[in-house]
Amino acid sequence: MDLQISAFLLLILFTAGNCLKCNVCVADSCVETTCSSGLTNCVSATYTTVSPNNTSTVKAKMCVRPSDCITGSYNIGVSKASTSCCSTDLCNVQDAPDPSNSPNGKKCFYCDLNNDCSSTLSCSGSQDRCIKITGTIANQTLVVKGCASKSYCDAGTSVSNVNLAGSISCCEGNLCNGAQSVTQSFLFLCGSLLSYFLLH
Repeated sequence: MDLQISAFLLLILFTAGNCLKCNVCVADSCVETTCSSGLTNCVSATYTTVSPNNTSTVKAKMCVRPSDCITGSYNIGVSKASTSCCSTDLCNVQDAPDPSNSPNGKKCFYCDLNNDCSSTLSCSGSQDRCIKITGTIANQTLVVKGCASKSYCDAGTSVSNVNLAGSISCCEGNLCNGAQSVTQSFLFLCGSLLSYFLLH
């Protein structure tokens, strides 16, 4: 009986000792946190939103599941992000780099604030794919287009959270993500996508 109790206590201590620690930050407030079970990676993210009168940047750090461990960047015209993922204790101490502004020769369609998806965007840095995200919010079909790193495309083909359900498709050719205009609540969709990447 004592051997079973000792083995059980040893197992608990061994398991507890292997929990990953990450920096968890929102805005300027950061804490070292022991990640919950299943969250075995740390991520740093830099999100930039661009509007005609303002540009704002948010930096975040958190624990994530392996399926959400993405190192790369995306640009959807009014919003762009860069993420860096790792798997050792407190490895996300450094901020993710600001999304690159150096064009890499790739071009993709994106949807502007007037819901016109015929504008083109010069991709930058590691963004080697055109991305199209089609989602539904309150029975309304919404579309976001832009540039993304292969790692974002490889992460999954669907988006699902409280506000948004949809699919992600990627392609490799220049302007391969189509130019059709759509009617949408574009800023609401961008907010939902941001919350998906921050909280998923």
